[in-house]
Amino acid sequence: MGEKTFRAGDRVAWNSHGGEAVGEVVRRITSDGEAAGRTVRASADDPQYLVRSEKSGGEAVHRPEALRRL
Repeated sequence: MGEKTFRAGDRVAWNSHGGEAVGEVVRRITSDGEAAGRTVRASADDPQYLVRSEKSGGEAVHRPEALRRL
């Protein structure tokens, strides 16, 4: 299975507490740090993505396997 990669501006969907959320990739995270109000563990080999919801404007961090390109 190939690794999913996304770029800033890509429109994506993911599962959230209220059902499916749709938004855009803000940035790819490749090092440990803070994003969306929480500690994020990431590396170049295990990136995460900061995404912004179109509906709420809220930000969240997800692993690539949790995102679907639209």
